[in-house]
Amino acid sequence: MMNFLRRRLSDSSFIANLPNGYMTDLQRPEPQQPPPPPSSASSAPASASPAAERRQPPQSAPPQQQQPPPQQQSTGSSFFSSLSNAVKQTAASAGLVDPSSAVSAAAGRKFKLLLVIDEPHTDWAKAFRGKKVHGEYDIKVEQAEFSEINLIAHADGNYAVDIQVFRNGTKVVRSFRPDFVLVRQHSFSMAENEDFRNLIIGMQYAGIPSVNSLESIYNFCDKPWVFAQLVSVYKTLGPEKFPLIEQTFYPNHKEMLTMPTFPVVVKIGHAHSGMGKIKVDNHYDFQDIASVVALTQTYATTEPFIDSKYDIRIQKIGSNYKAYMRTSISGNWKTNTGSAMLEQIAMSDKYKLWVDTCSEIFGGLDICAVKAVHGKDGKDYIFEVMDCAMPLIGEHQTEDRQHITDLVVSKMNQMLSKTPIPSPQRPTATQQPQSGSLKEPEPNKIPPQRPPPQGGPVQPQGMQSQSQEPLQPQRMYPPGQSAKPSTSQPQRPPGPTTQQPRPQAQGPSSTRLSKEAEPQPPPAPQPAPQPAPQPAPQPAPQQKPQSHPQLNDPDTHYCR
Repeated sequence: MMNFLRRRLSDSSFIANLPNGYMTDLQRPEPQQPPPPPSSASSAPASASPAAERRQPPQSAPPQQQQPPPQQQSTGSSFFSSLSNAVKQTAASAGLVDPSSAVSAAAGRKFKLLLVIDEPHTDWAKAFRGKKVHGEYDIKVEQAEFSEINLIAHADGNYAVDIQVFRNGTKVVRSFRPDFVLVRQHSFSMAENEDFRNLIIGMQYAGIPSVNSLESIYNFCDKPWVFAQLVSVYKTLGPEKFPLIEQTFYPNHKEMLTMPTFPVVVKIGHAHSGMGKIKVDNHYDFQDIASVVALTQTYATTEPFIDSKYDIRIQKIGSNYKAYMRTSISGNWKTNTGSAMLEQIAMSDKYKLWVDTCSEIFGGLDICAVKAVHGKDGKDYIFEVMDCAMPLIGEHQTEDRQHITDLVVSKMNQMLSKTPIPSPQRPTATQQPQSGSLKEPEPNKIPPQRPPPQGGPVQPQGMQSQSQEPLQPQRMYPPGQSAKPSTSQPQRPPGPTTQQPRPQAQGPSSTRLSKEAEPQPPPAPQPAPQPAPQPAPQPAPQQKPQSHPQLNDPDTHYCR
């Protein structure tokens, strides 16, 4: 039943066909149910004696017999009440009701909702406990992985995030509206066949602020794309200040024919934690790897193999910097696999320049790390940059987690306002015209007038009257005779019973309209009676009915 309602309410044609005010009725508060009538047993005092109970009149029996119907009514009303609440919740999540109700609900709560996308081994709710936004809003944390999240976003700013997580063997399903997002997990990985870029697009569509920015997170979904930004930095700073490793990009396997030098490291697609990286020592192995790339149907990159002494990692979390050195113990050329020794080293100006420069790409990275390798030749080679999904390493993970917490709280104070801003209402098929279009005309403006009736004199626009009766046609007077007040005009003497027929309402032909547009001489005036001080009883002279100029016009015969 609920799935059917959600499908129907999400259909735009269904909503457009609803009567006016239907969605408004859903926002009205439900009337309170009247209390059930008290029974005779409850109305009687507890200390009543059996004799008094026998003296009770027999009128108490009918209420006991009429008691079941209210129970059935309450059962039915509770069913429809739950159904109405389900429709309200579904419509609110789909953004079909007035967003002002959602805004008022958000304004009433005294907390800000933070969505943390990370694995469950880190309890971020504990890290944000006691933190406040603007000094008055608590931070409520909802934590889930990308695989447990789904969302819906509308262009008017309404959105809802759904999560389905398992907590202690119990499946928990929740729907909420986060105010901020902290991303601590990779949104795309070819090795694990996980692609959650659609969720990043949905969050960007909804306009949810995050750390790092959603634009930078989406740009980090392809490592060659990020390396292209490092190439731009390399061209700006030069090889001495920014020693970037040489790299070759192949969009597919067709151009992977040969390499000038060996050994090389081949990186296939977009993966993490050393996956998809292969060391190739000769030309024959390189051809074999090219055939594997053909099956993956993706891109590949090659780098010269550096015989390294140790790896370097410089991380930046807000304004906090740390540098680490990792040395392989097991002898594996991948220092992040097998046994390795990790130690923190001093933060030099060279390392700080690297990470500060890389933190400016893609509009700015609040959390990032630069990875480099120090070769046995004594040179450093930068080969990768990580974003906010970088893993925390070393003995100071708790401290780094606290730095991330402080950074998120600072960003929430900057990006979130104290009062929620209502989102623009999206137009619907049943939307009424705005009140701004119903303004009264200003007194200094001439109101629009209708054209004169057919056959009447055409009045120039400059001579139009600004009175309250602009639609009355003006009466034409003969030349030399001025208009007189209506109070002084005498009654028209009785004439013949035949009256001149008025022109019909049908519009004349185009030729007649052109004729009326031209200035025409006034029609022949009818002899008006001279006013006399005392009207004589003799009858007026017989007037001969005159032909109307429009009725004898051959162009107007078709109107009959």
